[in-house]
Amino acid sequence: MKIRLIFSLLFSTLVLQFSAQIKKEEEVKEKWKYEPNFMVGVDVLNTAVSFFSDRQLIQGFISSKVKGNTHAVVEAGFEKNVYQKNGYDATANGPFAKIGAFYMLATDKENEFNGFYGGGKIAGSFYNQEYKAIPVRGFGGSNSSVSMPASAQSTFWLEGVVGGRVQLFETNFYIDVTMQPRYLIATSKQDDVEPMIVPGFGRSSSSFNMGFSWSLAYKF
Repeated sequence: MKIRLIFSLLFSTLVLQFSAQIKKEEEVKEKWKYEPNFMVGVDVLNTAVSFFSDRQLIQGFISSKVKGNTHAVVEAGFEKNVYQKNGYDATANGPFAKIGAFYMLATDKENEFNGFYGGGKIAGSFYNQEYKAIPVRGFGGSNSSVSMPASAQSTFWLEGVVGGRVQLFETNFYIDVTMQPRYLIATSKQDDVEPMIVPGFGRSSSSFNMGFSWSLAYKF
């Protein structure tokens, strides 16, 4: 009789613990539920500089907090630029897009969207380029140049992001500043000629490049 009572007590205890654990897991799952939130920003600095240089660039982003300190981000833009260096005379223009995520490394206790972050994106551009001059070394060491007609090209790269954002007073506006180290991973070529400039990436005479943005963003 005593054994039966002890067994019943142990069984009841296990059932209660199991039920409590299931309830706890359900509560945790509810805490992880995604709540729609968006921040939309426009790169003010590069757009303003476009009025005073050959580089015409407009770009913006949309980010959303997904879980904890992790945010997803999508960026898109359009760039028109000129490359005139070492005998090259090239132009390129077209759209570009980037998708990735970043993690808030340090946040404000009163506002989790304030702070510093780091992350990465994969990016690509489908653009038109034209070579008005490509240097060619001729017979006897003489220098000359050739041209190429406009053509459609594509380039892809990996992009890191290190930045920070801060709320403007008590409004829904934020200032978002980032540095973007970029590494070219794949590109098409016109007659085996490497692209000298890529929209969204910048001058691509080297596989590595660095970008910078100063954006004004609005949180919905």
